[in-house]
Amino acid sequence: MGAGILSDLATEILIPVCAVIGIAFSLIQWVIVSRVQLSPEKHSPTNDGKNGFVESLIEEEEGLNDHSVVQKCAEIQNAISEGATSFLFTEYQYVGIFMGAFAVLIFLFLGSVEGFSTSSQPCTYDSSKRCKPALATAVFSTISFLLGAVTSVVSGFLGMKIATYANARTTLEARKGVGKAFITAFRSGAVMGFLLAANGLLVLYIAINLFKLYYGDDWEGLFEAITGYGLGGSSMALFGRVGGGIYTKAADVGADLVGKVERNIPEDDPRNPAVIADNVGDNVGDIAGMGSDLFGSYAESSCAALVVASISSFGINHDLTAMLYPLLISSMGILVCLITTLFATDFFEIKAVKDIEPTLKRQLIISTVLMTAGIAIISWISLPSSFTIFNFGVQKEVKNWQLFLCVGVGLWAGLIIGFVTEYYTSNAYSPVQDVADSCRTGAATNVIFGLALGYKSVIIPIFAIAISIFVSFSFAAMYGIAVAALGMLSTIATGLAIDAYGPISDNAGGIAEMAGMSHRIRERTDALDAAGNTTAAIGKGFAIGSAALVSLALFGAFVSRAGISTVDVLTPKVFIGLLVGAMLPYWFSAMTMKSVGSAALKMVEEVRRQFNTIPGLMEGTAKPDYATCVKISTDASIKEMIPPGALVMLTPLIVGIFFGVETLSGVLAGSLVSGVQIAISASNTGGAWDNAKKYIEAGASEHARTLGPKGSDPHKAAVIGDTVGDPLKDTSGPSLNILIKLMAVESLVFAPFFATHGGLLFKIF
Repeated sequence: MGAGILSDLATEILIPVCAVIGIAFSLIQWVIVSRVQLSPEKHSPTNDGKNGFVESLIEEEEGLNDHSVVQKCAEIQNAISEGATSFLFTEYQYVGIFMGAFAVLIFLFLGSVEGFSTSSQPCTYDSSKRCKPALATAVFSTISFLLGAVTSVVSGFLGMKIATYANARTTLEARKGVGKAFITAFRSGAVMGFLLAANGLLVLYIAINLFKLYYGDDWEGLFEAITGYGLGGSSMALFGRVGGGIYTKAADVGADLVGKVERNIPEDDPRNPAVIADNVGDNVGDIAGMGSDLFGSYAESSCAALVVASISSFGINHDLTAMLYPLLISSMGILVCLITTLFATDFFEIKAVKDIEPTLKRQLIISTVLMTAGIAIISWISLPSSFTIFNFGVQKEVKNWQLFLCVGVGLWAGLIIGFVTEYYTSNAYSPVQDVADSCRTGAATNVIFGLALGYKSVIIPIFAIAISIFVSFSFAAMYGIAVAALGMLSTIATGLAIDAYGPISDNAGGIAEMAGMSHRIRERTDALDAAGNTTAAIGKGFAIGSAALVSLALFGAFVSRAGISTVDVLTPKVFIGLLVGAMLPYWFSAMTMKSVGSAALKMVEEVRRQFNTIPGLMEGTAKPDYATCVKISTDASIKEMIPPGALVMLTPLIVGIFFGVETLSGVLAGSLVSGVQIAISASNTGGAWDNAKKYIEAGASEHARTLGPKGSDPHKAAVIGDTVGDPLKDTSGPSLNILIKLMAVESLVFAPFFATHGGLLFKIF
C-alpha cells in the first residue's frame, strides 16, 4: 500500500496556510476597490498614473466632475446597503430560531439511538472494534451543524456587504471607461469568492482537528459527526436562496410590469417606486443566496468524501494525508484561482466592450486547465500508489491515478456544463436570438420558444453528469463521485467571482440611471450587466451540476450508513418513495413560484397606487415612497420562505420515521433525478428570456434593430417573457439544487436513528 510523499505534518501546515493566503488575497482586492473615492473630492490628474490625464479629460468632457453626481451615487448606494442589511438581519432572526430548534432535534434523535448511553459501542462497520458512544455523535453532530450554519450565514452576509460596497464604485469607474469598471466589479466578486472558499476550508479543518482531540483514533465516529457541517451549511442556504429569491423577484416583476410595460419608463428609473427594492434584491438573492448555496455544496461534497474515506483504507490505517485529500484539493483550488484572477485584473487589460465576455470565459478555461495540473500534483504527493475504498460492504482496490481521473472528470464536466449553459443563455448565439425573433408575434410565441429552449438545454449537461458519474464510480465507487463533485467545485473562488460580478454590474447600471448619468455611462454598465447575466447562468449551471454529484455521493454514504445492501426499485417500499421523491421538486417549485406571484401582485398594486396618487411623480418633481416597496418585499419573503423550507427539512424526517430507510432511499433517488432536470431547464429558460430582452434593447445587430427599439411591440413581448422567467431563474431553479442536496445530507445525518427506530408504519402492519 505505502504512503504518499507528503508527510502528515506538511499536510497540517499546508491546508491552513492556503486558506490564510485566500483570505489575505481577498483583503488585498478589497483594499484596491476601496481606493475608488465615493466622496466628491477632486483628484489631480497626476494621481491616476499613466492614464490620469486622459481619464480626467473624459470626465470633463462629459461634465462628470459634478459633485452632485458623486453625492447621489453615495446616497443610492447607502439606501441599497441599508435595505439589504436590514432584510438579512430580519431573515437571520427567523432562521436562527429554526436552527436552534433543529439543533435540539439532531441531539435528541441521534442521542436516542443508544438510549443516551455514555458507554462505548461496537463500531458500525467493524464490530470487533469499540467506538465512541452514540451520544458523542449526537453532541458533535449538533456542534458541527451549528458551525456550518454560522459559516454559511457569514459567507452570505459578507458577500452582500462587499457587493453593496462596490456597486457605486463600479458606476463611478465607468466614467473612465469600461475596462476600469470591469476590474472594479470583478475584484469585488473575487473578494467574495476567496473569502468564502478560504473560510469554508479553514472552519472545516479547524473543526476536524478539534473533534479529533475527543475522538482520537475513532475516525469513523469523527467524520460521521462532521457531516453536520454540510447539513448546517445547506439548510441556511435553502432559506437564503428561497427568501432572497422571493424578495428580489417580487421587486423585479413589480418594477418591470408597471414601469416598463405600463408607464414606458426605462429600467432603474428613479421615478419607479420599486427601483431600490429591485436593487436590494440583487444583493440578497443573487449574492447572499448564491454564496450560501455554493458554500453548502462545498461543505457537503467534502463531508461525503470524508465519510466514505473514514471507512476505507485511509481511515482504517489512520493515514491523515490521504484522509484529508478532499481538503488538499480545495487548498490547491485557492492557489489556482488566485493565479487565474490575476489574468483578468493584472495581466490583460480590457479596452472595449467586446472583450468582456471572452475575459470571463477565459477565467473558466484557465482555472480548469491549471487545476487539472494541480490535482495531478496533489494526487501524486498525497495518495499511496494503491489503496482500498469502501464500496457497499466490500473494499475495492484503487490506484492513485484513478482518483486523479475522478476529480478531473468532475472538473471538466463542470466546464462543459458552464459552456453549454452559456450557449443557451448568451445573446451572442442563435438559441437566444431565435427566442428574441419569436417576439415579433407577441408574448405567447416568446414563452413557447423559451420553454422549448430550456428543455433542450438539459440534454448535454445530463450526459456530462452521467458520464462523470459512470467514470468516477467505476474507478473509485462512491468516494469517486464525492471527489468528482469536489473537482467541479475546486475552482469555486473563480466561479463565485464571476458570479458575483453580475449583480454588482447590474446594481452599477441601476445607480447610473438613478443618479442621472449620461447615456454613455449607462451603455457601459449595460454591457457589463449583459455579460454578467450569462455568467450568472453559468454559475447556476455549476451549482446544479455539482449538486447532482454531491447528492449522489451523500446518497451512497446514507445507504451504507443505514445498512441497506441494495436499493431495489421493484420492491413497493422503494418504488413509492421514488414516485413521491420525483414529485417533490414540482411541489417545491409550485410553492416558490406562487410566493413570487403573490408578492409581485402586492408590489404591482403599490407601484400603480403611487403613480396614480402622488402628484408630479411621472414628471420627476416628486419623490416616490421607496420604503413601502422595500417593506412589501421583506414581509412577503420572510412569510413565504417558511413553507418551502419546511417541506424540504421535514420530508426526510417524516419518511424515515414512518416508512423507514428503504422508502427514504427511493425518495432521495426520485428527487435527485427529477430535481436536476427541472433546475437546469428553469434556470436556462429564465436566463434566455432575460438576454433576449437585452438583445432587443441593445440593438447591436441589424436583426436586433428590426425588433426594437425599447417600447416597441416585440420589446414589450420580450419584457413579459423576462418577467415570467424571473422566478424560474432566480427563485425556483437555483433553490432546487439545494433541495436535492439538503434532503440527502439530512438523511445521512439522521441515518443512525432511522436505521434503529425508523419505519414505524411497516412495523405496526
